[in-house]
Amino acid sequence: MAAEAHVDPTRAAFDAFKALPRDVPINMLNLIRYRDVAAYPDGHDHAGKGWSGERAYQEYGKTSGPIFTRVGGHVVWRGAFQTVLTGPADEHWDAAFIAFYPNAGAFLEMVTDPDYRLAVVNRQAAVQTSRLIRFAPLEGDPDSFA
Repeated sequence: MAAEAHVDPTRAAFDAFKALPRDVPINMLNLIRYRDVAAYPDGHDHAGKGWSGERAYQEYGKTSGPIFTRVGGHVVWRGAFQTVLTGPADEHWDAAFIAFYPNAGAFLEMVTDPDYRLAVVNRQAAVQTSRLIRFAPLEGDPDSFA
């Protein structure tokens, strides 16, 4: 069964994100599955190089990283996929991480930055499907699930 590809937010999802408070810290869960071969648009500098999706995503990190840092973002957790316990048995992720932003406005500043708009082409070429999920940090007992 072929899974539906999710690479960029839909307009409705982006509007829902923008409607949430912008002045509060957020954590963004990122789950990424790479393409075998990056799919750059014709005419792009990296088109025809035969880069793997993973290599194209590394280029995305290199080119978007300074913007991410400038807006106050940092990675708070990164993990290597091993297996699915609950969920579709054929689901897997090549990269998983949680990015922290000091506020949602910082995330919006990043994704609308002109240099980021150039860098994101690498992400779009790299990704077969992904999930980007916003969470509000919660206070509480770190030893409790509740």
